[in-house]
Amino acid sequence: MTSQTPHRPQMRKTRFVCISDTHNQTPKLPRGDVLIHAGDLTNQGSLTELQKTVAWLEKADFEAKIIIAGNHDITLDAPFYHAHGTSWRFPEPQDPAACLKLLAESPSLTYLQHQSASIRLRSPTGPHTRFTVFGSPYSPTLCQWAFQYAEADAAELWDAIPEDTDVVITHTPPRNHCDAAGAGHSRGCEGLRRRLWRVRPRLAVCGHIHEGRGAERVRWDGNGEEGCLEEGSELWEDTSAGSKKQSLVDLTGKGNGKGWRGLGDDGVETRHDIASLGLGGQSKGGGQPGGAGLTREKGEEKVRRETTTCVVNAAFMAAGYGEGPKRFNKPIVVDMDLPIWTDGDDGET
Repeated sequence: MTSQTPHRPQMRKTRFVCISDTHNQTPKLPRGDVLIHAGDLTNQGSLTELQKTVAWLEKADFEAKIIIAGNHDITLDAPFYHAHGTSWRFPEPQDPAACLKLLAESPSLTYLQHQSASIRLRSPTGPHTRFTVFGSPYSPTLCQWAFQYAEADAAELWDAIPEDTDVVITHTPPRNHCDAAGAGHSRGCEGLRRRLWRVRPRLAVCGHIHEGRGAERVRWDGNGEEGCLEEGSELWEDTSAGSKKQSLVDLTGKGNGKGWRGLGDDGVETRHDIASLGLGGQSKGGGQPGGAGLTREKGEEKVRRETTTCVVNAAFMAAGYGEGPKRFNKPIVVDMDLPIWTDGDDGET
């Protein structure tokens, strides 16, 4: 009996435009297939603020637009608003149900509040690709804001991320990755970092820590030992600063690997080729497109595990909230190879 070669889906480049922490700003967005907004749509989540932001998002020309809230969007966290809403200076009492309805019932937005979705791009002129996404507004407790959780609850909270997720969108960064606040203090979530190690999505988009804006490729440890989650990481260098060029992160198989830096075993700064890290396209070792991954059991089938996750902090506000004059970053554009779907496809990635 001859063994059959595992099916390898055809891959095609899909462009994600990532932004977060716009705080009532409505910037012009670069073109792409998928828009991701990782929270803090507004300053305090009033109905008028949300109406302005939702109108901007609905007019944006993307085939899919995936949105989460953040700690500043307090009316979208109804229990928090009812308990603490009087601490903010609203022109009049707000209706959390009306605020949530703007996003949840939008005909063109996919609003996720600690939820998953399967996305198929269907436009005849688009890439016709598919992916699974999980989106959550939560961040670790810091002062008195919406959608927050105690460190002791982090593991249980992030267990909700399904293990077959391709793209994870959270307001908080994972700990030690794109999360450095003033004086370099890490403000990300350790529980989220551990869940990303388990899930190993292709892309993890976040915001919240404005000073952490940027991208980082995390190489996960492949031995299954939770004590050592990572083999290393590479930092992205945004070469578009001071120009009209896009802030582009190329994770496709055709990407030339430029713009990434890390430390080699000898402590010397090195540059890395995307294919050798298993991010997008055919790997040098002949592995599956999308990553030279391991496998894990899911029921009776084996689900592929990526060896690398690209973490993107897409904060639009360049400084901490309320700290000095407003300065803005560019949205971060991410090109990534994703599987094409067909009419007979079951939609699983």
